[in-house]
Amino acid sequence: MDKLIIEGGVKLTGEVTISGAKNAALPILCAGLLAETPLVLTNLPDLKDVASTIKLLDAMGVKVHREAGKVTLDASEVASFEATYEMVKTMRASILVLGPLLTRFGSARVSLPGGCAIGSRPVDLHIKGLQAMGAAIHITHGYIQASTLHLPNRRLQGAKYYMDLVTVTGTENLMMAAVLAEGATVLENSAKEPEVVDLAECLNKMGAKITGAGTDTITIQGVERLTGTTHNIVCDRIEAGTYMVAAAMTGGHVTLNNARPELLEAVIEKLREAGAKVSHTADTITVQGNEKLKAVNIRTAPHPAFPTDMQAQFMALNTVAEGVSTVIETIFENRFMHVQELQRMGANIDVQGNTALVKGVAQLEGANVMATDLRASAGLVLAGLVAQDETVIDRIYHLDRGYERLEEKLTKLGAKVRRAH
Repeated sequence: MDKLIIEGGVKLTGEVTISGAKNAALPILCAGLLAETPLVLTNLPDLKDVASTIKLLDAMGVKVHREAGKVTLDASEVASFEATYEMVKTMRASILVLGPLLTRFGSARVSLPGGCAIGSRPVDLHIKGLQAMGAAIHITHGYIQASTLHLPNRRLQGAKYYMDLVTVTGTENLMMAAVLAEGATVLENSAKEPEVVDLAECLNKMGAKITGAGTDTITIQGVERLTGTTHNIVCDRIEAGTYMVAAAMTGGHVTLNNARPELLEAVIEKLREAGAKVSHTADTITVQGNEKLKAVNIRTAPHPAFPTDMQAQFMALNTVAEGVSTVIETIFENRFMHVQELQRMGANIDVQGNTALVKGVAQLEGANVMATDLRASAGLVLAGLVAQDETVIDRIYHLDRGYERLEEKLTKLGAKVRRAH
């Protein structure tokens, strides 16, 4: 199993290009099932989760042609409407094939997702939303069996649906289901994330009629069919945020290319509060670190508030910042598993429920630590960049799910990072 070995204490300097967003790429790949002609996606990140989604689509009969940063999906001859447990257990986002399969083909059999290290992510909101649109759904032997064969013209029917919880994948699944439904669908309490907006933009280019994406009410007017288009995946704001924190923590000077500052307002605000200098153009962000950062309080919440996917990175920053901070996690109940690993490196953190109290220390020390989930892994990498001596991070396959060529990009910025088997 691969490990990452980091020699800390180097100020990061230079430029880094931000990849396409994993959290936009996965639903948009699944949207390829909706098109009767080929869909071409560019700025596609080379990640494990992307490869897993492509493998799932291929197993269904989607013709896939992949080259560097680009994929062409031809779903004109889909032969299977099933996502097996073997596929879904490795990646929860596989649930995103449910809406497209059901609305275009009238049938879907999708395994219920397995457990997730950072907490439960219930799919009942997806199911209730599809039922509100008339789908017949039964859960048997761990599979969601869904059908529209009993409905007029075998099509889902437009409906008004209020989501009890803000759910990104739920919003995306129901939006994709609604594009080929009969009549209008209104999704209330929708997720506002930029990745939801990117999916809506792609679907509209394919012929869908979606308004309100990026607000809490999305309206979809169903159409008869969708066709392929070419779409450039939005940049990964979480990858960008991670490199921004890395620059700030190491006291470095880093410019991010292919980055959109308007997607990172909460992160930029907190970095400035910590004492870093942040400037930007329309598609670049430059971060200049400070000799001593100040501790900042963090409270995660749905977009446009502070993202849960940046919580571990800012906790790492707070471990070496001046002062005391609170980090409150409101999205996932198990998202503090990086705390004990940071403590192994000398961090002073006390956890009570969903709140962590972090007292900054003068210096972290290199240690052997273990990655527990994708963003926890990123937090440990950041801690390793500023720790004294060597940090060895085990189980970094988590990182490969969400960060394209991480060690290569960090090395270009001057970091001493290498991968070992």
